[in-house]
Amino acid sequence: MAPDEQLNEGNPEEVEEKSTDDSEKELDSEKSEKIDIKLDPEEGSDTEKDLDTEKELDRLRFHYRGYTLEELKKMNMDQFIQLLPARARRSLKRGLPPRQKKLLERLRRAFRAKKRGKDLLTRTHVRDMVCFPEMVGLKIGVYNGKDFEVVDIKPEMIGHYLGEFSLTRRRVSHGSPGIGATRSSKYVPLK
Repeated sequence: MAPDEQLNEGNPEEVEEKSTDDSEKELDSEKSEKIDIKLDPEEGSDTEKDLDTEKELDRLRFHYRGYTLEELKKMNMDQFIQLLPARARRSLKRGLPPRQKKLLERLRRAFRAKKRGKDLLTRTHVRDMVCFPEMVGLKIGVYNGKDFEVVDIKPEMIGHYLGEFSLTRRRVSHGSPGIGATRSSKYVPLK
C-alpha cells in the first residue's frame, strides 16, 4: 500500500472533508468568474438605464385613470365625462346649468389672460362645478358663506367639486367666560 492509502484507510472522514473543501474552492472560483463577467460594462446598459429613468419619470407624472394631463386636455367633453365618477358623470350628462356655463366662460377668459402674462383671480359662488383639465393652473376664489377662499387648481383636483376645497365650517374654539356671565355659564368641567 502507498503511504497516502494508509492514511486514508485509517480515517475516512478526513478524505471526505478534503474532497468537499476542494469542490467548495472550485465553486467559489466559478462564482467569482461569473461576478466578474456581470460587472463588465455591456453595450446595452446605457439604453436600459435610459428606459428605467423614462419609466420612473412616467410613473411620477400625473395620471388620471391612466391618462396624462396633456391627453386629458386634448379629449372632448364627452370622452372626459366617461372617465369621471358616477355622481359627476350624471350631473354633467344632464348638461351644464347657465351659472356653470358662465363660470366656464370666465375661466377660459382667465386662461387666455394667463397666457398673455396676467394672473387673474376668478371669484365665484358656484361650488358644485366639477374641476376640468382646462382649469389646471388657474386661481379661483370659491365662496364659503363668509368670504372667498383662493383655490389654486392642481391636476389632482380633476373630477372633484370646487366646494370640496373651500370648507364652510370651522372648528369651534371656545374662549373663557365674559364679564356678564352667570355662575352656571362659568362652569367648565375638568378633563
